[in-house]
Amino acid sequence: MKNIPVVMIIFGGSGDLAHRKLYPALFNLYEQGLIRDNFAVIATARRPWTHEYLRGQIADAVHETHTEVNENDLADFTQHFYYQSHDVTNVGHYETLKELAQELDDRYSAQGNRIFYLAMAPRFFGTIATHLNDQHLTSSGFNRIVVEKPFGHELASAEKLNQQITASFAEDDIFRIDHYLGKEMVQNILPMRFTNPLIKNVWNNSEIKNIQVTLAERLGVEARGGYYDTSGALRDMVQNHIFQIVTLLAMPEPKDLNASSIHEAKQELLAGLIIPSEAEIAQHFVRGQYLGSDTTFGYLQEANVAEDSATETFVAGEMKFKNGPIANVPIYFRTGKELKEKKTRIDIVLKHRSNPYGQAHSNNITLIVDPNMEIYITINGKKISQTGIRRENLDYNFSKDELAEVPDGYERLLHDVFVNDSTNFTHWSELQAYWKFIDAIESAWQKADQAGQKPAQYLPYRMGPKEADQIFERPTEHWIYE
Repeated sequence: MKNIPVVMIIFGGSGDLAHRKLYPALFNLYEQGLIRDNFAVIATARRPWTHEYLRGQIADAVHETHTEVNENDLADFTQHFYYQSHDVTNVGHYETLKELAQELDDRYSAQGNRIFYLAMAPRFFGTIATHLNDQHLTSSGFNRIVVEKPFGHELASAEKLNQQITASFAEDDIFRIDHYLGKEMVQNILPMRFTNPLIKNVWNNSEIKNIQVTLAERLGVEARGGYYDTSGALRDMVQNHIFQIVTLLAMPEPKDLNASSIHEAKQELLAGLIIPSEAEIAQHFVRGQYLGSDTTFGYLQEANVAEDSATETFVAGEMKFKNGPIANVPIYFRTGKELKEKKTRIDIVLKHRSNPYGQAHSNNITLIVDPNMEIYITINGKKISQTGIRRENLDYNFSKDELAEVPDGYERLLHDVFVNDSTNFTHWSELQAYWKFIDAIESAWQKADQAGQKPAQYLPYRMGPKEADQIFERPTEHWIYE
């Protein structure tokens, strides 16, 4: 594996994301040789840490996520990390940061290459991007920026943030990261669709009745009430994770597997994204809030949540596209907190066909993304000891050894940043389409709030409010996963 020379600057280097995900992922890439001798990482935050304290935190992070660690490699790895106490709103601190980056570039022969990772609260993204530009932190080699979600709060703020970032970076150097695109089974969607004639030949609007995407979370908002009350399930999950999955399910076949071709296919699809009317939103969308129980708080009783909040902890709805192989096929989605179990699941429901047995069900194709990983096709077969039809699953799953080889999503996506592969990141044109859809729903809900309508309520550890069972276009449609 090629050794990539680079100085990486992580804004928010003392935070939870860096500790749980970024440092262990970087260690894995170090072990693989992608980064080795010619790299350095500057972690910045407001805390008064030292280089040595940071290195101890990184060693702890690796030990927490790895069952076996080569201690010599870990010691060598941590020596490439440096800490800079930094206030992202203080212009003078960027000059200090630039000097340290240049010093490390010379020491490690990093060839002027820079990666900037924004692992901080979203309200600071624009500030950091602006000062990276006006304080000239970009260098003579490649310059790439990685931005966590959410990218904006609505289309207007997303456009402003994009303008601030593109003042320093070209679109091809902006990596809007969504860890869902690094998940093994999400990355399996396109190979499944395009390499199996059995599946490819039915992946069209003549054969598919509907598609259902479920992202269920078992936990409530917990300590994130302050953030969540300004976001909600629609912005927190649909605008990114669900749209990422849906575009892979609905996009036309690309001409090849280059990043540019993949994004061209996605853009072709999203050009035909149907923005629902207020009447369609009232009919095909549901928002909900979880209630409390003997052992759990209701959403309105959570810390830092307004007592009269209308923020949704659950949303179900419908997407449609005017073009692509499944044009006009309903794609139903739902996501929420305090649901029955943690589960990310996709069900492709094929149309019923007449048959002499009468009672035979349609075939369905199901992908389980989390917490286990599996693809199965539900088929019909003969009952052994009596007349009639039984249902069976044809399974595609992983052995224990294979599961151990599956990389974390962040490891996979950080690798792609280093090698400049933008396939599994979001282009601005795609994000624009997502926000237009989200803004239309938010606008309709604001009018509903003004009319005194409240989110539907649901008990914890169910699958959301009962109203979510009524969003389908036909009375014969229903949620496959119950």
